[in-house]
Amino acid sequence: MDIKTNSLLAQMQSMSQAATGNRANPMETSGMGEIGQINSSQNDFGNLFKEAINTVNDLQKDTGAKRTAFEMGDDRVTLAETMIAAQKSSVAFEATVAVRNKFVEAYKEIMSMPV
Repeated sequence: MDIKTNSLLAQMQSMSQAATGNRANPMETSGMGEIGQINSSQNDFGNLFKEAINTVNDLQKDTGAKRTAFEMGDDRVTLAETMIAAQKSSVAFEATVAVRNKFVEAYKEIMSMPV
């Protein structure tokens, strides 16, 4: 489960960098000019955001399954595991909502700019 959380964190950090315009290597070019870079970064962001949402969904499903198992008295699931899974899914969800809110703010700011 730690791998999924680390993966989600890495995805969120890369989305944050993409939102602020920071890239790991600013000298990267796709050889397609500016339009190719915009389209590829848009696809990359879409894929990253989709993966992040899927990861959050998986964490929430896992949490639900652990809660149900614990409530039914399954000895293989401890209270600690259940609470940790709940916190992981909560943090992942809150991070995803925060990223979404930042992008909505950025969109509104761009839309209010004079042309």
